Amino acid sequence: MDITVTETPLEGVVIVDTDFFTDARGFFIEAYHKARYAASGIDYDFVQDNHSRSAKGVLRGFHYQSQEAPMGKLVRCTRGTIFDVALDLRIASPTCGQWFGIELSEENMRQLMVPSGFGHAFLTLSDSAEVQYKCTGFYDPPSESTIAWNDAEIDVSWPLEAPTLSARDQQGMSYRDYLRNPAF
Repeated sequence: MDITVTETPLEGVVIVDTDFFTDARGFFIEAYHKARYAASGIDYDFVQDNHSRSAKGVLRGFHYQSQEAPMGKLVRCTRGTIFDVALDLRIASPTCGQWFGIELSEENMRQLMVPSGFGHAFLTLSDSAEVQYKCTGFYDPPSESTIAWNDAEIDVSWPLEAPTLSARDQQGMSYRDYLRNPAF
């Protein structure tokens, strides 16, 4: 199956569209093929797969792991619909502090590659959503941090004003605080 990789305004963050087939029985998609992805510039060593389910209005993020245990993510929504956002946290990047958002759904079967050096967040738009992502690093709680989803300096255009947040996400640091002690 062919894949199409589309660059975004944030260097390294790419949209992946994969051919898939549907008929009366359902669908088939080759969600990942190392050789095809590598040939398209997505040449990562994925070491962990994660799967989450969230109710409508749940927002998770902005999560990232520092350079001590960097983690990139190849994200897909396998049930429902999410608004997925990557936030550039690389201090030397000309787009540091800028974000890119895209709708991922079970219908469009798109993926978003969010490399290390970026914060990642998503908002569930459907009644529920399941998100699966391949990770380039292992989960390492001491190196993990969260930036506030609603930081005014980042100014993400979330399609919901009052999402449901975890206690950790309610305590996310400001972007300005991140800049005082950057991870990348």
